[in-house]
Amino acid sequence: MAVSAPPGTASLARNDPFQVFNFFVEIEGIFAGGFSECSGLQVEFETHAYREGGVNDFEHTFVGPVKSGPLVLKRGLTLVDSMWLWFQETMRGNVVRKNGTIYLLNKMHIPVVWWNFKQAIPVKWTGPDFNAASSEVAFTSVELAHRGLSQPQTESLKGVFNQKTAGALAVAGGLSRIV
Repeated sequence: MAVSAPPGTASLARNDPFQVFNFFVEIEGIFAGGFSECSGLQVEFETHAYREGGVNDFEHTFVGPVKSGPLVLKRGLTLVDSMWLWFQETMRGNVVRKNGTIYLLNKMHIPVVWWNFKQAIPVKWTGPDFNAASSEVAFTSVELAHRGLSQPQTESLKGVFNQKTAGALAVAGGLSRIV
């Protein structure tokens, strides 16, 4: 027996959640290569508790400065490792802060949500673990300290979406430059 949609709702689109494996990273507007993992997308307030005299059923909580942990990008080791080159330059004292974006893609590989990070520097690079008894991919990771995350609001996506999407799709489709 076929189930039909209630009258007047046939045109409503499903609002399925996005899948976490479908993303890419760009740094300074250039595709930074495919990453298999990205973590550290978090922002939190430092809080301060204050116990008021005579009030025993709760503490006051005050909001302090915002803090963000490092972004951790992990991928399979390749011959061209732009993140290692950036890390090496930082070790040499040539500290270059870079802005970037992490794009979450839908099933059609179109960016639907993204997070901008600003003024990032590589602070840790981790090489692969070797094991002669394993046939797993050799992974490297880089940690980026940054000066904040932002995510465009839904209203502002309308104006930026076409421009950002066109650039992101052009980068994903024709990867001529890599960070």
